[in-house]
Amino acid sequence: MKLVSGCASALAMLVAGAAQAAPDAAFNIGVVSDYVFRGASQTDGGPALQGGVDLDMAGFYVGGWGSNIDFGDGSDAEIDLYGGYRTEVAGYALDFGAGSYFYVGEPHGAEYNYVEFKALASRAIGPATLGAGIYHSFDYFGADEQATYVEANAAVVPVDRLTLSGAVGHQWLDVSGDFVAWNLGAAYALTDRLTMDLRYHDMDSPSGDARFTAGLKASF
Repeated sequence: MKLVSGCASALAMLVAGAAQAAPDAAFNIGVVSDYVFRGASQTDGGPALQGGVDLDMAGFYVGGWGSNIDFGDGSDAEIDLYGGYRTEVAGYALDFGAGSYFYVGEPHGAEYNYVEFKALASRAIGPATLGAGIYHSFDYFGADEQATYVEANAAVVPVDRLTLSGAVGHQWLDVSGDFVAWNLGAAYALTDRLTMDLRYHDMDSPSGDARFTAGLKASF
């Protein structure tokens, strides 16, 4: 989750407003065997320590999240700042927002920075939730001036504490090659605050390989 100038100013205004109205705050920290984003490893197949914080007030939200990365070129960390608005219309949960992705590490880290905008919708149907989303960037990962990612996802809770979920998405790029990425997995709530996730990822691109990941995440 990547902003600059005007977007950063909007985030600052949201944070200031949220601070005055005592927003709800949520924290998370976790570890994964491999940090995978849209089918591709961000840690060269290695583990990652991750954590973030979210502030929510009357539907508006801002947050930050970070993880170690390894692109094999000196990049060390990813820091994401994001914000948006969530609401519900006619039984559909809607989420409109933007995020700014920052990369740390010499010599190429800052070259990858980008901003991405999103529009998401989902609907609960019994124990299942169906969703779809579209993401767009005007400067994606320092390589593409136009990048659009469209995703469909689903989740179901067959029994208490167990969630089965999957997603498939198509990434359109104006310079790099387009690709399709998908994942399928299960999350189990070990406690009210601790969740374990096991997941399979794949993509139809030479730069990606099928991989299984395991993760453990604590939320407060």
